Amino acid sequence: MRGPGPAFDGDVPPGGYRWWYVDAVSDDGAHGLTLIAFVGSVFSPYYAWSGRAQPENHVAVNVALYAPGTKRWAMTERGSRRLDRGPAHLVIGPSLLRWDDGTLVATIDEVAAPLPARLRGTVRLTPLAEVGQAFALDPAGRHRWRPIAPRARVEVAMTAPAVRWAGTGYLDSNAGDEPLEDGFADWDWSRAHRRADTVVLYDGVRRDGSAFSLALRIGDDGTVEEVPGPPRFRLPGSAWRMARGTRVDPGGVARVTRTWEDSPFYVRSALATRLLGEDCAAVHESLSLDRFRMGLVRAMLPFRMPRRG
Repeated sequence: MRGPGPAFDGDVPPGGYRWWYVDAVSDDGAHGLTLIAFVGSVFSPYYAWSGRAQPENHVAVNVALYAPGTKRWAMTERGSRRLDRGPAHLVIGPSLLRWDDGTLVATIDEVAAPLPARLRGTVRLTPLAEVGQAFALDPAGRHRWRPIAPRARVEVAMTAPAVRWAGTGYLDSNAGDEPLEDGFADWDWSRAHRRADTVVLYDGVRRDGSAFSLALRIGDDGTVEEVPGPPRFRLPGSAWRMARGTRVDPGGVARVTRTWEDSPFYVRSALATRLLGEDCAAVHESLSLDRFRMGLVRAMLPFRMPRRG
């Protein structure tokens, strides 16, 4: 089932945001990558300090590359003069994402922080399934999520650092009409590739105190089925004491096999888990927007997220 692609020209109202997220793991499990392109950068202290009137003046490409013996992370914010976007292309500074005949091609040219190092290369993501449907994460539909390509083949060819690999990946998009922290206090999210489908789990607490939960099984033909969520399972906290939780089949265990990112308000992990009767590996994220709202946390962010206006 074919979807409409990433739709890089989607509207972003004042105070709002839109991002496109890619994750990938090499076939041998040794390498990983995440790539997130933001318009109205939700985690930007500059966007928050500006009053969020101009989301297109706060754009960024976040790249995290994980390889044996090395890790590089970049997220440089730029202004509206370094943004160009249309239905099938998104240019932010020197980096470009384009939808080319059903394949996402990302040409990356960024500088890592806080220690400067070049991140340069190409990522190609070809969906094995596409989804056109979006899901509201709150009753008013102010925050929406779309699993564009729940399963994909990914080819990574970097010149800086010089690494090349292929593996499986995932592509989605989130959009909102208000700041993310105005809608939510925290959430956990994960995607797990099983033999013939992908399971995506969303759990969290909205700012009004209500809980939300979404459990989807997405077939490799693009069909989407909402399924009962397995029981909640508490994962060990991170080094920053970030709480982590997920869902796992009754009697099963979820285990953190790798922590890729650990910060005061966000942690990204790899899990070994069991979902809907099948053992599988998952990419998992926990986000605390209560922590993100703290002044001290926002004051720390420019060291990792410089702005080039």
